[in-house]
Amino acid sequence: MKELTLAIVGIDFPNNDRARSNRRSELMLLLPGAPMTLVPEPRNPVDPHAVAVFSPNGLQVGYLSAERAPWIGARIRAGDEVVAIYQGLVGGAGYLRVRVGGGAPTLPVARDADESDRSEPDFWPDPEGPEFGA
Repeated sequence: MKELTLAIVGIDFPNNDRARSNRRSELMLLLPGAPMTLVPEPRNPVDPHAVAVFSPNGLQVGYLSAERAPWIGARIRAGDEVVAIYQGLVGGAGYLRVRVGGGAPTLPVARDADESDRSEPDFWPDPEGPEFGA
């Protein structure tokens, strides 16, 4: 089982729904640990590897990055269990915690206020790519 943190990109673009719903606002309303849905979009005209990210309310909040989407999409298409939860919003980016291969992802443990500068997030995106391939 592999677990990693992934950025949600495109959170400042409006959705194409009738209300032109706001992705960032939706993320701001979510609590860490909220279940998220990942949906591959093989017919996406910009990127056939795109994987859309949806909130528990069914509202699209963005996409996985172009670097990570092909690998995650391939795992979903292969029938692997891919579970995502909302990790948080830091500055201009939203983050997911994703587990591949069974089970629920776990949120990193928050640091105590006296242990670190609170301007830093309680989690960090994974470096360039996971050791098991991106």
